[in-house]
Amino acid sequence: MKPVVIVPTYNERDNIDILLDDLLSLPVELSVINVDDNSPDGTGEAADAWATRHPNRVQVVHRVGKLGLGTAYLAGFKRALEAGFDRILTMDADFSHHPRYIPSMLNLSRECELVIGSRYVPGGGTLNCTAKRKALSRGANTFAKVMLGLRAKDCTAGFRCYQREVLQAIELDRIRSNGYSFLIEMIFYVQRCGFSIGEVPIIFEDRRRGTSKISQTEVFRALQTVQRLSLRRLQEKFAR
Repeated sequence: MKPVVIVPTYNERDNIDILLDDLLSLPVELSVINVDDNSPDGTGEAADAWATRHPNRVQVVHRVGKLGLGTAYLAGFKRALEAGFDRILTMDADFSHHPRYIPSMLNLSRECELVIGSRYVPGGGTLNCTAKRKALSRGANTFAKVMLGLRAKDCTAGFRCYQREVLQAIELDRIRSNGYSFLIEMIFYVQRCGFSIGEVPIIFEDRRRGTSKISQTEVFRALQTVQRLSLRRLQEKFAR
């Protein structure tokens, strides 16, 4: 198994050093691809220092500006596939996704082609999240599941482990959404391709340092993405 974690960043200087230290200290031989959107707080430069010290384990992709979460993942996927990794994980940089769950996710990836770090399976949950944040997450997750027929319990989670074959099978260039709605569109296509999906319980913890990137615009985009994919699903159903 040759795993890599893709970590998109924008202004995560308070977290990046601690996160990279934790990732490289895990009891698995893990590499990291940091995709930084030209963070003005120096996140990219801090990651460069790690890449200099650990050139075989840390890579940094520098982008020209804040281009969005979805395109950051696509850039990371492309780099990971080119480098020959066979397990490609994605996670947030703010410790809402804790590295300690990665060994369990990799273990389950031997059986399942996509593994999700899930809040909504037995043993999972949230910590230090406001009631509004919990309601928003639950609502978005339920809406996406119902409208798109998704079977995963936590289909809006960004903590994932893809087998290489999944990303090769999906036409990544067809993914139109950006931001957090990208996560919904990806799992929509993973399920449509018939890949197996497993979930590992995690405790999702609200960020301790830095500023949240979730906005009303992101929520609106997610709703638009679900509606677009739902319409496509219905059109294909009636065309059969």
